[in-house]
Amino acid sequence: MSDPMASAGVTAYRRPRTHWGWFVTLGILMILLGAFAWYDIIGLTLTGTIFIGAALLVGGVFQVAHAFIDRSWGGFLLQVLAGILYCIGGLLIMREPVAGSLVITLVLAIVMIVAGCFRMVLAIRHWHLAGAGLLLLGGLVSIGAGIALYITLPWSGLWVLGTLIAIELIMHGAGWLEFGLGLRRFR
Repeated sequence: MSDPMASAGVTAYRRPRTHWGWFVTLGILMILLGAFAWYDIIGLTLTGTIFIGAALLVGGVFQVAHAFIDRSWGGFLLQVLAGILYCIGGLLIMREPVAGSLVITLVLAIVMIVAGCFRMVLAIRHWHLAGAGLLLLGGLVSIGAGIALYITLPWSGLWVLGTLIAIELIMHGAGWLEFGLGLRRFR
């Protein structure tokens, strides 16, 4: 019996130990969670913001602890200050999740605009290469989306993070679903 993966040019691979059905189940559950999350985007945005604040707080505590564990290192003071800023930022975001979601959306808008500008410059500088037009278009879309997010603040701050989380859950679930069904074909 020939191995379809080996005939496709894949010589060294490791199959998952679990049954393909578990991957399909995981994919379906993630798609359902994403659809459920889409039902209450504002609640998901606020929950996601609180989670980001908690992650900042925990990361800040670990950074300060690490600074004191390795005091002899030359970056002790900067590491402590950065850890304290993480802690303060995390506490502020958790205390005021609506304001935190607005700040996160503002940062996202700025990042999209700057990244779009970089992509456009890159496309113009390398216009002679294939795909430069698509890169230029992608940069324009990114700038447009960033400007749209900024113009629609504060309202966009209430739905952007939740929408991104819901889309991520649905797309990740679709990936696992397809992976599981692919494993089923190769069993």
